[in-house]
Amino acid sequence: MPDRTTPGWYVISLRARGEHAPMRAAAARAGAGVIAISPWRLHLREDEATRGQLRTALAAPRVVFTSPVAVRAARRLQPLRARPGQAWFAVGEGTAAALRRAGVADVHAPQRMDSEGLLSLPGLSDLRDVTIGFVSAPGGRGVLVPALEARGARVVRADVYEREAVAPSAQSLARLDAVDAPAHLALSSGEALRLVMDALPDRLRERLRRAPVIAASQRLAELARTFGFGDIVIARSARPVDLVAAAKNAPTSTA
Repeated sequence: MPDRTTPGWYVISLRARGEHAPMRAAAARAGAGVIAISPWRLHLREDEATRGQLRTALAAPRVVFTSPVAVRAARRLQPLRARPGQAWFAVGEGTAAALRRAGVADVHAPQRMDSEGLLSLPGLSDLRDVTIGFVSAPGGRGVLVPALEARGARVVRADVYEREAVAPSAQSLARLDAVDAPAHLALSSGEALRLVMDALPDRLRERLRRAPVIAASQRLAELARTFGFGDIVIARSARPVDLVAAAKNAPTSTA
């Protein structure tokens, strides 16, 4: 029979609807459960305009992918293959691994797995008159494009998927309301936090604020403070395994 033991602690996941499985797996290995509160669902674009934008972006001398979902959406539209002389970049190791599985062997990814880490890579420092293909979603990685353009790059953007806002389900709100064990908020998206804080009723918003935040970057930690969160720990990256590891070693609280 399956083990139905109640977890001793929880991770609150704000990932897209249907995208919580990696967080559940990482949490289960650490003896934790997951409270999934999805502020959006993902729609992978397949129209001809997107296909054309992707072809143009992938022809650039340097190509940047911002998430594993961007890789998944792009490879549905066309095979991903590096051309001679191209340099491919990923925001984090999860995105780099997705590109390697898709057939791009040589991918540059930062040790600090966020926008600031990507911008620190030598291949993205001097970009005068360089065209960069940028594969992402509308609104995704908002600091990257302005920073690349400020360094002289011409950014060719291909938004291969989009996030569609959805109201948190009644079931997820009931779970948040009922939990009486320590819970940590895994924060890897500022927009997800904004949407959830706007959608929660006042009582649950205050309950969520009592949860320690495990932020994927310093920028997200600062954003959490503006929403009234007090206990904040910065994880090594936005990968579920790193967020859960940081949560396991963080001070505990009951959301």
